[in-house]
Amino acid sequence: MSLASYIGCNIELTINDDEYSDASFYIGRCFAGVNELQNVRKYQFTTPYVYEVSSHWGIEISEYMNQVTYAESKVNLLELCKRMDSYLEKGDYFELYSCWIGEETDKREGEIILQINNFDIDQIEIPEKTLVRFEK
Repeated sequence: MSLASYIGCNIELTINDDEYSDASFYIGRCFAGVNELQNVRKYQFTTPYVYEVSSHWGIEISEYMNQVTYAESKVNLLELCKRMDSYLEKGDYFELYSCWIGEETDKREGEIILQINNFDIDQIEIPEKTLVRFEK
């Protein structure tokens, strides 16, 4: 099984979602198929557009994780916020949700609201099945 991370937003992003990338972080398909994207939009997000965030593993920040993956997730989350900040206008937001492939319809286990440019990466915890809303 694979841990996938998804973002939902109110704007359509210009990405090439048809090609897999070897980049360590990009917005586009990696693990998820059309059904997973539809399910996560329907059951988790409040936004019309949904994308997979690919880092060859989902973004999860939890003290119980492998320390290498934990550190990579922090870097990837900061990169995601940087990229999304360039797309979003003041007052807009995007949502992040990570789960195991096939668990997109499961009940979420938590919700967090963060300011896109105003959080301490070393003070947050984002376990799987947690919806995080990043506001600009």
